[in-house]
Amino acid sequence: MSASEPDDIDRLEQAIIQELTRRRSRPWTVHWLVRMAGRLGTGVALGLLVPLINGCVLPRSFKEVRNPRGGAALNRHVCLVYSQRYQINLGGFEKLHPFDINKYGKIYLQLLTDGLIRSEAVYVPDEISREDLLRAHSAAYIERLRQPEAVARYLEAGFASVLPAWVADASILTPFRYATGGTLLAARLALQHGIAINLGGGYHHAEPDRGGGFCIYADMPIAVRTLQAEGLIRRALVVDLDVHQGNGTARCVAADDDVFAFDMHEEDIYPTPKAKNDIDVPLQAGTGDEAYLGLLRKNLPDVFDRAKPHIVFFQAGADVLDGDPLAHLRLTPQGVVERDRTVIDEAVRRKVPIVMVLGGGYSKDAWRVQYDSIRRTIEQYGLENAAGRPYPRRPTIKERIYTK
Repeated sequence: MSASEPDDIDRLEQAIIQELTRRRSRPWTVHWLVRMAGRLGTGVALGLLVPLINGCVLPRSFKEVRNPRGGAALNRHVCLVYSQRYQINLGGFEKLHPFDINKYGKIYLQLLTDGLIRSEAVYVPDEISREDLLRAHSAAYIERLRQPEAVARYLEAGFASVLPAWVADASILTPFRYATGGTLLAARLALQHGIAINLGGGYHHAEPDRGGGFCIYADMPIAVRTLQAEGLIRRALVVDLDVHQGNGTARCVAADDDVFAFDMHEEDIYPTPKAKNDIDVPLQAGTGDEAYLGLLRKNLPDVFDRAKPHIVFFQAGADVLDGDPLAHLRLTPQGVVERDRTVIDEAVRRKVPIVMVLGGGYSKDAWRVQYDSIRRTIEQYGLENAAGRPYPRRPTIKERIYTK
């Protein structure tokens, strides 16, 4: 953007002022920054504005899950992993993307306000290390992520291509690294306690040498290989029930006979061509609860028997929900909760540690359905007695604004 393009500057300014006004911030600061930085280019303008916007509203409940720390297993059995640093924040521009990045925070907040957890019980992960990233990705791919154009292509988010490299890393890649670290932490906790849920992760389209489908880092293969390298497991099972096939996960683990991948997905949608898992169950558009759950229950015992896993990674994408804009299955909210119950209960029955990651889901109700599923798991396995639960409360204004 140059000084000779006042219309573009005005549009940028008005868009950000509108966003900050919604967040009850100070638009005059934006006016000054846009007018000065806009002369140097859109990327520079956003580079100066993003740190300002990132710090505008951060409720106490989210500050408490910002820095890495331990937590507490609910009923010594269920662990929740989450960090405020999962949040991608580009001053409102992230809302142009079909994926609701706020769903992680919405689920965390609802668990808090419904009295199911206390913030101090949540395990807060650290950022995944470069060493661990290289367990599943090539060095050339990690280097390529320094280019905002590559990040924009993998996320299908054209607006990210104009960002300076340091802004793309701080505001997009760093949240992905924290969420990937969350999957690794959840895996460690599952081995100790039985069930761990990462309120993020499930980036199953990321391949060894490229991203895609809104996915950057292959968090489940990274966690598997890290645990294998540390001698904590040998065999792992991936149960991927996102509506889109986990082509990236399949390609990451294809050469590892100790990793068994089971994938149920809609047949005629992204990705194409499909990769090959140990068992693929392609589904026709319009598949509903009865047919879907019947196939899952038919296959799951054999999957466990063949895999003989030391740990299960469950990709629980909510894009199987009826009305999802990127798919055509017809599962009800109750069907999704029952799907998740079927997988988790099978792992518990067999005494196999299980990690749940959230994956996709692009309808406005996706986060709510995943919350209902997580709530069911906590109520069944994570509540020792009702007397120990915190009281439900209303979210504060700050919390509602932050997660909107």
